[in-house]
Formats: sequence, C-alpha cells, structure tokens
Amino acid sequence: MTTWQGWQHFATTPPLAPPQPGDAIHSTEERLAYHSAFVTVRTPAINTLATQVRTLMLLGRHQQNTARPSLIVTGPAAAGKTTALLEVGRTCHLAHTRKHPAPPGRTHQQVPVAYLLVPPGATAKTLAIEFARYLGIPVTTRMTQAQITSAVCHTYTQAGVRLVLIDEIHRLNPRTTTGAEAADLLKDLTERIKATFVYTGIDVAATPLFSGIRGAQLAGRASLITCGPLPARHRNTRPFTDLITDMENALDLTQHTPGTLPRHASYLHQRTAGRIGSLARLIRQAAITAICDGTERITKKALEAIQLDHLAEEASRPRTRQPARTA
Repeated sequence: MTTWQGWQHFATTPPLAPPQPGDAIHSTEERLAYHSAFVTVRTPAINTLATQVRTLMLLGRHQQNTARPSLIVTGPAAAGKTTALLEVGRTCHLAHTRKHPAPPGRTHQQVPVAYLLVPPGATAKTLAIEFARYLGIPVTTRMTQAQITSAVCHTYTQAGVRLVLIDEIHRLNPRTTTGAEAADLLKDLTERIKATFVYTGIDVAATPLFSGIRGAQLAGRASLITCGPLPARHRNTRPFTDLITDMENALDLTQHTPGTLPRHASYLHQRTAGRIGSLARLIRQAAITAICDGTERITKKALEAIQLDHLAEEASRPRTRQPARTA
C-alpha cells in the first residue's frame, strides 16, 4: 500500500462483510480465506481518530503560511494503531472521490491520501525517496535530496494530496545526525505540502521524537492520541466485551453457539492483556482451527490450545513471587 496503485486498490476494494442469515453456504476454502483476512471491527480508537482527522483537515484547509496541525497516534504494539490509521485513510479516500469524481477525459481522480512507512535507519534522502516512490516520481542516483524534495512537493500539490499517513514514526531518532535530518525533512514537507500529516508509532511520547528543540516543535504542532489496550470496564460500559461480541458475530462457523466468547471475556482479557491485535489473532486462529478439525465452534479449551504472539503470552503469564532474601 506504499504506492498509489496499491493504496487505491486497498481503498476501493469493498471490505469483507460478516455472513448474513440466508446467505449461501461458503466452501471450506472460502471460509478459511475469510477468517484469514477477517473483518475490521469498529473500535473506539477508529472513531476517535476519524473525528480528529476530519477536524484537523478542516482546521488546516485554508492555512497558508505555516505548517498545518498534525496528529500522532501512539501506543504499545498490537493495540490496533495501524488498523485504525488505514481505516480512517480509506474513509477519507472514498469520501473525497465521491465528492470529487474524475472529470471527463481523465483516467483517474486526484490522489487524496498518501500512505508511507518510515524505512529502518531512515535518512532524509531515503525518506524523500519513499515519498517519491508512492506517486512514481522518477528518482536517479545523481539527484540530491533537495531536488527529490522539490519534485515531491510539486507533484503532491499537483496531485491534490490532502492527507499524508506516515507509519512506524518511532524509527526516527533525532538524536543522531541522520535522524535529525530526516525529522527536519518532515517538518519541511508539512510546510510545503498542503496536507494534514498523521503519524503512527509505538510509544512515541517516550522516544527522542519529543525531546530537544525538534521535539518541542513537533509537540507544539501535533495532537496526541493514545491507542492502548481496551479496558475490561470503562464507567458503565464493557468495551472489551463489546469488541468480542462484534468479532463473534462476524464468524462463519456452522456449529458455533452465539454468546460463547463474551462469556469468556475475563479469560480473553487476561490472555491478551486487552490488546486488539492479540485478540483478533486468537479468535481468527481458533476459527481456522475449528474449520480444519471439523468442530466448527470455538470453546475455551480450543482457545487455551492456541499459542499467541510472544508479547501476549508474556503478559498473560502468572507472575511468580521471588523468595525473600535471607541475611
């Protein structure tokens, strides 16, 4: 999805929909493929991010002289940050293309959204090349960073990019020379491209990105949204149980009893530490196992037999008390 063609395919491909009563029975292979991809369940993080992005895009629409306000989505691994980012980007893309269809004679619409990954060990030049690669801007080895950046700013403006999504922002380290130059490039791009920038990374507030002069500039321009594990309870609601219910309703198993998974909400929360990514993997893997072994249902015993990602397994492992030291 880090090229325009790939992003356009992602954004315009209808998302998977849960099976509905009366639907034709799907084959085993179709159901395995469905649970492998699975649906995107609307989470509180997606709703919050969508509202913030829409507001910031309106806020910066006519801003001319300084960088537009930006947004940072932070949180631990497997908390659903990238999923939320992609879902909001897809919504923005579809809304823009519906409102601004391609004029007669043109083969494609404007490019409302750009999605990029910060490459490992990013320098200012390699980051600029990533921006160029997204729109297929020709880059030669003899081109300087300044030349690539100018081509990027001109082409993004001409293409009408309105939202720039940058994932893995925690890979930037402004305490190094190359990292500082890459951070400066992002600041330069936010001032020269008429778009709202949204960054996503792991525990960004605890990284060097928010330290020093450069960190102060970023913190002064960017709002911070924390996308953390879902709590078992929040006031009078049970957001984690609601998420489990939505995921269960999306299953395509012939013998599964509705309500089974929500009854095990406490166990599932302890097992996954409330992480959306870990929960989705657990349920998807259990569903695929149920199809393969013919049981066609998910039970607590089946869930316990599945080994999750190491992060979730470590979080759910009981803590053993260290014996008291004797003098």
